[in-house]
Amino acid sequence: MRRMNQALSQGKLVLLMGPSGVGKSIILKELRRRHSEFVFPKSATTRERRKGEGDELYQFVSDADFDTLVAEGKVLEWAVVHGGARYGTLVEEILPPIQSGKTVVREVDVQGFDSIRTHHHFRNPDAPYRLQSVFIMPENRAQLVARITKRAPISAEELERRIASMDRELTYARLCDSQVVNREGKIKETIGEVEKVIEE
Repeated sequence: MRRMNQALSQGKLVLLMGPSGVGKSIILKELRRRHSEFVFPKSATTRERRKGEGDELYQFVSDADFDTLVAEGKVLEWAVVHGGARYGTLVEEILPPIQSGKTVVREVDVQGFDSIRTHHHFRNPDAPYRLQSVFIMPENRAQLVARITKRAPISAEELERRIASMDRELTYARLCDSQVVNREGKIKETIGEVEKVIEE
């Protein structure tokens, strides 16, 4: 049982994760729409800004600036994704809202989950900040494979790679505090269950 410490009276960081194609982006979008009281932090990224893209989701920085953020301990975790661009979770987007009693909701991949859950801010029962993890599960493995192939035509080799990645990601479900199954055609019910888990 978590000791009655300062963390209990503060907010928390909720990590939302699950394999590609399971519906995380839809869930996150709806949580944004329904819960203005939640905080959805921006990421730092070195990728180029896309045409018409604002500053709602990302803080666009140069490679040198990203190096500085990491060196100064201003990034909780970071990874290289999407063709070499770096993405990082900014401390300033996470800790101050938690300290003010807010619930911060962040989508992460398994690499980000590993980094954050072992970070000294969150790692122990007596850590200064509360962490909650929610894994979105597919109804079954075939459901995910079908969604991946429906998105766009992909080669057999690429499909095999994505399935291997999916299988690896699914092993993380047992490490999370809660698991929510996104059943086919039941996205509203799934979102409601995620809300219930976060608000408990």
